[in-house]
Amino acid sequence: MLKSSVALIGFMGTGKTTVGRLLVKKLEGEYQFIEMDQLIEEMAGKPIPEIFSQDGEEVFRDHEIKACQKVSTLKKVVISCGGGAVLNKKNVENLKKNSTIILLESTIETILERILKDGVQLRPVIDKEDPIKEVKKLFYLRNPQYKSVTDIIIDTENKDESVIVDEIIQKLKIEKD
Repeated sequence: MLKSSVALIGFMGTGKTTVGRLLVKKLEGEYQFIEMDQLIEEMAGKPIPEIFSQDGEEVFRDHEIKACQKVSTLKKVVISCGGGAVLNKKNVENLKKNSTIILLESTIETILERILKDGVQLRPVIDKEDPIKEVKKLFYLRNPQYKSVTDIIIDTENKDESVIVDEIIQKLKIEKD
């Protein structure tokens, strides 16, 4: 069943934020965009890399739970979820209250290219001795979990963002009918 909001999920570097912003523009003001990481930063009063380095991942995940609870009460929003948000059952339950969950997928090679270019400052999860090994481990661990909670899967590989947005809108219309 189609719900009033859309939650974009997927591994880091799959385009959730970019696609989410474009989707809101395409829907011409009907929807509001929410970047979950930005919401977490506002709630914590500091950037995510500082949360990770000063407080640890567990504190970050607590903020993430609170952010999911908050967005679950909103209607007509497009939410760009952090890569690990739907690994927590509470978050999935909250998101499913009002959101159709859409998984954006890409290959591990494309993801690695994108996130390594972003660097550790934007991607604290890759601040490891062997970031490529860490990313691959997380990717293969998380991928089945993403698929198990999703309503719609969109392959983003080698597609322009506008094509991805059109595909999402088309799939949402089919779901609605």
